[in-house]
Amino acid sequence: MARAARLSLAALAAALAPPLALPASALAHGISQRADLPIPEWLFAWAAALVLIASFAALAVLWTSPLLERVRERPLLRVPPTLETLAGAVGVAAFAAVVYAGLAGSQTATANLAPTTIYVLFWVGVPCLSLLLGDVFRAFSPWRAVGRACGATARRLAGGSLPEPIAYPRKLGRWPAAVGILAFAWVELVYAGREDPSTLALLALAYLVVMLTGMSLFGVEAWTRNADPFGVAFGLVALLAPLRWSGGRAYLRPPLVGAPRMAEIPGSVALVVVLIGSTTFDGFSQGGVWTGADGLAARLADAFGSLGLGRESAVQAGYTAGLLAIVLLVAALFRLGVWGMRSVGGSSLGSTELARRFAHTLVPIALAYLVAHYFSLLAIQGQAIGYLASDPLGDGSNLLGTAAWTVDYGLVGAGAIWYVQVGALVLGHVAGLTLAHDRALATWSDRRRATRSQYWMLLVMVAFTCLGLWLLSAASQ
Repeated sequence: MARAARLSLAALAAALAPPLALPASALAHGISQRADLPIPEWLFAWAAALVLIASFAALAVLWTSPLLERVRERPLLRVPPTLETLAGAVGVAAFAAVVYAGLAGSQTATANLAPTTIYVLFWVGVPCLSLLLGDVFRAFSPWRAVGRACGATARRLAGGSLPEPIAYPRKLGRWPAAVGILAFAWVELVYAGREDPSTLALLALAYLVVMLTGMSLFGVEAWTRNADPFGVAFGLVALLAPLRWSGGRAYLRPPLVGAPRMAEIPGSVALVVVLIGSTTFDGFSQGGVWTGADGLAARLADAFGSLGLGRESAVQAGYTAGLLAIVLLVAALFRLGVWGMRSVGGSSLGSTELARRFAHTLVPIALAYLVAHYFSLLAIQGQAIGYLASDPLGDGSNLLGTAAWTVDYGLVGAGAIWYVQVGALVLGHVAGLTLAHDRALATWSDRRRATRSQYWMLLVMVAFTCLGLWLLSAASQ
């Protein structure tokens, strides 16, 4: 009972603090009209930092033992096996529709189903859904459904005598997923043909081939749990959800408690770092420091142009360098926190092991950055799916009777979007700080040493929060 009371008090203190950092109105990412910030921009960073410090103090006083390591789950309901099969069929049908629309439809990005589906509904909508409902993408994953169907068909034809798949190398871990997310980020943020529907369709088909090849070699489950970039990334977000799906059952649990169960394997740190770094670069690349007349983008393009690259290639090379630099910066910030934790002593874990043990603390931050930078895209451009679903090829069809629908740009105001953006950033970092504190108590037997170790992670969280707020502000200039 005392443990539950401490958990409730700490959670209440953390929940009451974030509203202090919220302004009355501001510019929303992706909205053309600007509303001036009611207080100086530097004050937002200080307010957010104070929120984290207050949360840290509350955790240190009220949260004195690891409470998230062994939280019980409650069985909620049983799911019929046919439902997963049906979900897979829906996923395959949606994938086929997007690819067909990309190849056969209009090559105007705003008139074709493929770009909006991939960049808005898939990349932004699925993580938000995963936060609420758990790892639902696993059931709907088209490549997993095709892989399972192919495997079942092959076993039936071979009379059940198929050779066992190759054991997935533990050293490989989640590195393929990290590389895959970085490649997608490059396509989304750097590649000049990122909005071309036919190019997106061909890339989707290439991705399907890679996934099927990996599943045929290492098995469907081993490959999708470790090397499928989107499946693994969405699965990490699902660790924060109050629902967990396993063995045909849904289990109810408190939010966040799934995160400490994140597998501590090679590549796990790299994956969350890439998720944060790629979104950070998206925000940074919209600010004047990058896009100004004498900004970093122009300087890098000129530098690469002097090496003999054409103008378009030079620009892409400059953006590629910027993307990699930001990812490395995020990695360096996290490594600084790990180095600081290790410097307090009292743990036999090396830097690599310690980084993996605390990698799950970055998952809420990755989600917070995603929501902060793409919420307006989901809220505004996501409405386009209404008419795109009815006219997926952009040829004037009206299959569902919704082709005349339009985007209501006033559906979500700039002030509301700003509240969501800043709220997501602050709450995400408070959640990360909470996870780090709980893991520290489980790692160090001495509570005082565990608390001291988190001074460094507090600095990292403050740095990430200030960076996120600055990016939102810079993108609105």
